[in-house]
Amino acid sequence: MSEDGDRVDKLQLHLDKASSARIYDYMLGGRGPNNYAIDRVFGDDQSGLLPNMQAAMRENRRFIGRAVETALQLGVRQFVDIGSGLPSHGQAHQVADRFAPEAKAHVVYVDNELIANAHSEILLGDEADPERHQALLADYFAYGQLWRRVLATGLIDPEQPVCLLVTALLHFMLPEDEPEIPLAYYRRKLAPGSLLVLTHALEDREDEGLQEVTRNYGHTTNPSHLRTDEEILRFFGDWELLEPGLTWTGLWRPRPDRSVEPWWEEDTRDLPPGEPWWGGDEAKMIYRGGVARNP
Repeated sequence: MSEDGDRVDKLQLHLDKASSARIYDYMLGGRGPNNYAIDRVFGDDQSGLLPNMQAAMRENRRFIGRAVETALQLGVRQFVDIGSGLPSHGQAHQVADRFAPEAKAHVVYVDNELIANAHSEILLGDEADPERHQALLADYFAYGQLWRRVLATGLIDPEQPVCLLVTALLHFMLPEDEPEIPLAYYRRKLAPGSLLVLTHALEDREDEGLQEVTRNYGHTTNPSHLRTDEEILRFFGDWELLEPGLTWTGLWRPRPDRSVEPWWEEDTRDLPPGEPWWGGDEAKMIYRGGVARNP
């Protein structure tokens, strides 16, 4: 079968359930063919239960943009994004090439979903540099194999600092899966000066909408499990958190004037300069985020 035929076969899989990667793409503004009707219906239904869900997902992506900029400012030029989903709408390679094109950053995207990987290859083929940006199909929990495949791309020098992105991923892993074991392995593989960028939805038992959405994700390809700050902090191991530590994504080194922030300007176009969409209720952001550095 031809390579194109293989790709078509891949796209026929996992269509009977909504997918967190495709839902996220839709909530960020994506349309077909990168997400499907089943994903859009699920996303719209959850937004009815949790009206701030889409804004929170976009705020999470803004955080990623600022974290990538911070990594570049610290001299890090290599990025590995595990659980990347679809590399569109302000992903690492787009931010890096926009913020510091002279850095010629190398980015490897990793996801274990066939459809996300197939669409990633298409998206990167259309607008990325294949000599600096690649997408891999690999499983977070097969950590030895995954890391060997990352290095086999030839894009990542393990002797130099790497920015590892693990964003909006770990809350799709149950405690019995022990996601901390693979993450500890990845941290050990990274050179001094490397960064870990991590976001995770925060447990809030008083938010009935959030609780119902979490239960509903159990009917998708990616059941969800939210965690407390204390539990999230453990994922960083003994690495040193950069200021301001683990916080709401929109409060991590925000731009002085959000109305000129380059990620999804439509979210802030009707607000006075500097006024956030969440008003005085920071918990609407859902996601906690932090960046830690390997000493």
